Amino acid sequence: MRTVSEQDKSSALSVQTRRFVMKCGGSTLAALPDSFYGQLQQLQAEGTMPVIVHGGGPAISSMLDKLGIESEFIGGLRKTDEAVLDVVEMVLAGQINKQIVRRLNGIGAASIGLSGTDGGLIQARPVANAAEVGYVGDVTQVDAGLIEGVMALQYMPVIAPIGLDNNGQRYNINADTAAGAVAAYLGVEQLLVITDVPGIMKTEQGVKAVLPVVTTSEIEEMIANGEIYGGMIPKVRAAMQCMEGGVKEVVIADGAEPNVLRRIMAGEAIGTRIV
Repeated sequence: MRTVSEQDKSSALSVQTRRFVMKCGGSTLAALPDSFYGQLQQLQAEGTMPVIVHGGGPAISSMLDKLGIESEFIGGLRKTDEAVLDVVEMVLAGQINKQIVRRLNGIGAASIGLSGTDGGLIQARPVANAAEVGYVGDVTQVDAGLIEGVMALQYMPVIAPIGLDNNGQRYNINADTAAGAVAAYLGVEQLLVITDVPGIMKTEQGVKAVLPVVTTSEIEEMIANGEIYGGMIPKVRAAMQCMEGGVKEVVIADGAEPNVLRRIMAGEAIGTRIV
């Protein structure tokens, strides 16, 4: 993802409502109670607009199994050919995206579901190791104006991470990567990664504990020694990329924490803050 210029950010400042980007896995969102969605509705009502970017890995794996299509992961990324890509788009942009929108609308939050392919919202190119993983994409551009337009109508955007290149080829984009790019192009100060773990864990004297604050250099060290592994690697890599793009803070927190969103918005130290 390229560094976002001041000109890119200028259009993102046209709406003065306080905003933040929230990334959440589809399975995590499905398991969260109505009270979590209630926090989103309350924040929207009070003038803070969430922008949601979601994943859906377990649901994709389940559907691939039902259809008898093999799937594997390489470095935390799903190997994606055209057959897998069809299922990824169907599950993310169809099933998961609309489930989230229905649930938000059901509690009185105004929301609209979008795919990264809608209006060319997310532009993408193949990842560096595309020969290994297939149609997996890195974000080259996000149309912040489209998201701003949705928010100006007082709707909460809910975005499925599918991208397109200039030739119309679809790409499966890791949701953490997509969320980081959306946050950078919108010019928000904060990206929240809501997951089912309490934060980044580190073993000290044989005991695992949550790191309240971690630096990017510490993250690189923890990846190298194996303390950060699997699906957490794309999360922290995306966090570091979006901070290079101007986002000041990334918080990784457990969505099951009571009132987690409102507490983070109030400045309470929850989960892990990446600086």
